[in-house]
Amino acid sequence: MTTTQEAVTAAERCIAEFRRDPHPVYAHLRDAAPVCPMKPPHGNETYLITRYEDARAALSDPRLSKDMYGAMDAYRRIFGDSSVALDDNMLNSDAPKHTRLRRLVNSAFTPRRVEALRPRIEEVVQSLLDACPTREPFDLLPAFAFPLPITVICDLLGVPPEDRSRLQQLSTTVAQTGFGEEFKRAQQKAEEDLHAFFTDLIAAKRAHPGDDMLSALTAVRDNDGGLTENELVSTAFLLMFAGHKTTAYLIGNAVHHLLTHPVQLRAVRERPELIRAAVEELVRYDGSVESATFRYATEDVEYNGTRIPKGALVQIALSSANRDPRKFTAPDELDVMRPGNAQDAHLGFGHGSHYCLGAPLARMETQLAITRLFDRFPGMALADPGGGPRWLEVPFPAFRGLAELPVVLEPAG
Repeated sequence: MTTTQEAVTAAERCIAEFRRDPHPVYAHLRDAAPVCPMKPPHGNETYLITRYEDARAALSDPRLSKDMYGAMDAYRRIFGDSSVALDDNMLNSDAPKHTRLRRLVNSAFTPRRVEALRPRIEEVVQSLLDACPTREPFDLLPAFAFPLPITVICDLLGVPPEDRSRLQQLSTTVAQTGFGEEFKRAQQKAEEDLHAFFTDLIAAKRAHPGDDMLSALTAVRDNDGGLTENELVSTAFLLMFAGHKTTAYLIGNAVHHLLTHPVQLRAVRERPELIRAAVEELVRYDGSVESATFRYATEDVEYNGTRIPKGALVQIALSSANRDPRKFTAPDELDVMRPGNAQDAHLGFGHGSHYCLGAPLARMETQLAITRLFDRFPGMALADPGGGPRWLEVPFPAFRGLAELPVVLEPAG
């Protein structure tokens, strides 16, 4: 008879194997159960969508709501009460609220506005590379991949430099996924600290406004009533959190896969004009958002012959959709010259009204990070090429990223 501990150990082993490489599981589900009922630890009835066409349709289906208040019982079972105050934002809302909140920040992320940030992003990239050791192994994630986007988004928001490291630490705790009591207490404390931080920062912007996005949003709140006080705090958190975490993991994933695919790396280095298409392919191949944030069915809906009952949660596996052979030829191959590597081909940044607001910024940061890194250190290599990557291990998919990325910028010999 299997003991409880043996069962737990087996489950942990399965999770670890899935985190190392989820794609064989997704391939099986796309064929055998493209809309798969699940029993996750939080206990809410959930369906996982894995095929591209179903995923694309579900991402813009008005019957699949993003309004967390409409599924509050389910939300609390998953995230607890402390998350509610930080989640009163566009990510967790439907029209017209979503439209109103998104419109207030949309102008800061237009391609023209993002292009104006290029000199500052170049400056941050070069400064970070200046500080990296060249002849000894080090972890590229905390030294380069994370500081780049957190610096850029905090510049935009107007977060003081001395607070940025703490914000990154708190957001890392919030991003972790688990169900133990110790984990929940740590996450709740981090969420409370983040709420207090942004509440205090907004008060400071009121007293001494600057030329930054948070000052502008605070002025809109006070002068035009464009958003509530809690929406303002929650929006500030969302922009900070989403504005760095996903981009950092994307940069790490991209560097790892280029280092392990030397033919693809050589193509990008020899033909710099490929960098835009290369980033789109890297997002498709192994993007940093494995699964879209949850939706819930406001009525009975049917996908691929499977009925999803009213009230059930829906998870959309973006990583699986982006490897669907019904959409992409040889989807498990990384090909930076893949025909049709357009921005709207993959679902790595979502689709529909909730398409990632910061996608233009994430693209530019990733393009510049890859270009400058390999231009400056053409001999860069993995510190332990035979060791295999260590991926984040979480009970269910959210972020897809490396736990570490040890590299040597200028290997001996």
